[in-house]
Amino acid sequence: MTSTTFFFVFIPLLAVILLAINLIFAPHNPYQEKDNVFECGFHSFLGQNRTQFSISFFIFALLFLLFDLEILLVYPYVVSAHTNGIYGLAIMLIFFLALTLGFAFELGKNALKIDSR
Repeated sequence: MTSTTFFFVFIPLLAVILLAINLIFAPHNPYQEKDNVFECGFHSFLGQNRTQFSISFFIFALLFLLFDLEILLVYPYVVSAHTNGIYGLAIMLIFFLALTLGFAFELGKNALKIDSR
């Protein structure tokens, strides 16, 4: 049996076994509040009080993810920079230019200001 065939058989079998173990041993305590749809303005369930967050924090989180993914895309270029040549350099410069223009646009729209209310 080749390793590819082994993994095509083993991975789904392992997933089914782990799901079955979870269904057997996981605590099961349903209640009415869990089955309802969560909407703004309704009472929170089981006495949990949730506070509102400013949308600015979510924008910062999205920007962090964007620039984190940028690092992931740049890393292979940096590792193989000695073999990329001028074409690879041009592609990376275009990529950095697009990111810089996007960041300048965000600064221009004041997307990074946090309102303290």
